[in-house]
Amino acid sequence: HVQLVESGGGSVQAGESLRLSCKPSGWTDHMGWFRQAPGKEREGVARIDIDEGRTYYSDSVKGRFAISRDNAKNTAKNTVYLQMNSLKPEDTAMYYCAASRGYLAPQTPISSTDFPFWGQGTQVTVS
Repeated sequence: HVQLVESGGGSVQAGESLRLSCKPSGWTDHMGWFRQAPGKEREGVARIDIDEGRTYYSDSVKGRFAISRDNAKNTAKNTVYLQMNSLKPEDTAMYYCAASRGYLAPQTPISSTDFPFWGQGTQVTVS
């Protein structure tokens, strides 16, 4: 089992930036960021494959958000970040970090069913 601890949420004005962090308690192969606004379905916004560093984004955030890892050597306990730029009011949501182990095919959309481990979430509010 992997525990995930998120941090970095907050309230900002439209056009500003935030960076979210997610630290896993154990090794992971893939990590993702999802968000859920009140009354809406959970949406996958970014995914990173830890070894290869491949990244994937939803169309709604492509070009504004960037997912990265700290590339720690000899360990897959990489902290993962979500840099969010040019934030819009429609980005307001609870953001969740998620992780998985094992093979995951390169694909979009970023699906919550591919990730068994989840953090508690961090709120992002853009006004």
